[in-house]
Amino acid sequence: MVRPEGRLQVAAGHASERGARPDNQDFAGIYAATENERARHGMIAAVADGVGGHKGGRIASELAVRSLIEGFYDQPDTIGPAAAVQRVMAPFNRWLTAMGRTESMAHAATTFTTLVIKGRRAHVLHVGDSRAWHYREGRLTLLTEDHTRSHPDQKHILYRALGIEERLRLDHHDIVLAEHDRLLLTSDGVHGTLSARKLERLLGARNSAEADAQAVVEAALDGGSSDNASAVILDIVALPAIDHDSVAGDIARLPILDPPSEGDTIDGFRLDSLLSDGRYTRLFRGTDSVSGQTVAVKFPKPALLSESGARLAFAREMLVGSRVSSPFVAGVISVSTDRQTRLYGVQPFYDGETLEARLAARQISLADGLAIAIQLTRAVAALHRLDIIHRDIKPDNVMLLPDGGLKLIDLGVARLPRIDEFVGVEIPGTPSYLAPEMFAGNLGDEGTDQFALGVTLWRLFARAYPYGEVEAFSRPRFRKLNLPSVARPELPGWLDSTLMRAVAVDPDERFGDVVELLRALEGGAAVARVNQGFIPLIERDPVRFWQLISLALALALVISLAHH
Repeated sequence: MVRPEGRLQVAAGHASERGARPDNQDFAGIYAATENERARHGMIAAVADGVGGHKGGRIASELAVRSLIEGFYDQPDTIGPAAAVQRVMAPFNRWLTAMGRTESMAHAATTFTTLVIKGRRAHVLHVGDSRAWHYREGRLTLLTEDHTRSHPDQKHILYRALGIEERLRLDHHDIVLAEHDRLLLTSDGVHGTLSARKLERLLGARNSAEADAQAVVEAALDGGSSDNASAVILDIVALPAIDHDSVAGDIARLPILDPPSEGDTIDGFRLDSLLSDGRYTRLFRGTDSVSGQTVAVKFPKPALLSESGARLAFAREMLVGSRVSSPFVAGVISVSTDRQTRLYGVQPFYDGETLEARLAARQISLADGLAIAIQLTRAVAALHRLDIIHRDIKPDNVMLLPDGGLKLIDLGVARLPRIDEFVGVEIPGTPSYLAPEMFAGNLGDEGTDQFALGVTLWRLFARAYPYGEVEAFSRPRFRKLNLPSVARPELPGWLDSTLMRAVAVDPDERFGDVVELLRALEGGAAVARVNQGFIPLIERDPVRFWQLISLALALALVISLAHH
């Protein structure tokens, strides 16, 4: 089955049994929500365990869950899930507290634990001793804290719940989700009997959410639970693409500090060696002490890059790295909000050298150059398919890997749809690779990326800039071009024309898109393989070829005239 792109998909199931009790004062609810409601507010699930008598406890728990579902989607989506839940449940709490003083619902109260799944996060709002759990890759983690007395003989006595205090105090905890995660809500009739290890094994069965929720409740009752037992399971099937709002929100809370030094440890990332110390950022090779993985960690330089510029750059890099699925584009590593204490970005460490370093060391063979050119063009095509413009394609931003692979890196200045733009001097690009229209105010499009790619390929094959190297803050002179084969005579004629077209001054004279450029490169490479190294004279030296043809025709004409 093909899943829709960019949509939240959750498989949900629940079970609730009265067990040895004469009635069931638990109430569990799941509201899947419409597609629009999910996008704006998210989907919700909740468990409440009523206390305070036969009738009052059930009324309290059921009304708590129903009030949440009925009121949550009427709240502004701009205030966030936690504030929305608080707005709905605070009036209900005041009502329940008042009703608890009446004869009909004397001492009625209820625990309340809800999950709101919005975007790629789960928000837990909680009061009482029901629980929320997170299961990932065989490990179960408790997300909530019971609000009960600490004395062993008073563990059953709640000091916080709906209906106990006039002012509602909801604990809030949020986690970043991944596909295949499971979320579990339980009443104390379940976790009071089943250990975390037992729950972990039951969730590991990986049956349907409904079947496993029923299995959890049955195991609790079989284990001797004397209370009502309820369980809700939410299976994360698919998550929407990471959006700018969620990333920008995470980044906005992080302070921008002076960059650290080699040997420092930041949030468990040991900075082993300095890779580069650029104008705006400092990049380290590091080790993640949590996973043991070798990573690259990039820090902004606040003295040179404005706060808004730094946040934009890091948000863009995270967005592009998470959205683009290509073996030729650098990825990102997400750091949990609980762990990250300052602004930086983490990526896989790619062990290799830049194309710039390779060009400085030696000339690259035609066959190797074509392999690099095709991979790099595929990387750019993968970005353009998602309307992402790189805006700084150059050999310094092309990482060549030991296995012959390639990664296009440095995505912090990419232009994304509907994302805030850089301002003033922070508008990105390297002068020698900027298309003519960018000097007239174009902020970057597919045509300017193609131009920068063309300049990069020109350097790859001819080891020269088509229009000469441009100094910072100067405007290049886009003079008439010489063929790349002037600098490197063995270049075939088809490659001459391909490179000339990619860097045409007039955008209308370039390829229609980089996919068309890719076809030209792949077609030429296929011909080169068929010829097995033989390059015809017309490709090696087209001027000499046509001179010889002209000479042959002239001789033929002379002989013909003499014969007649």
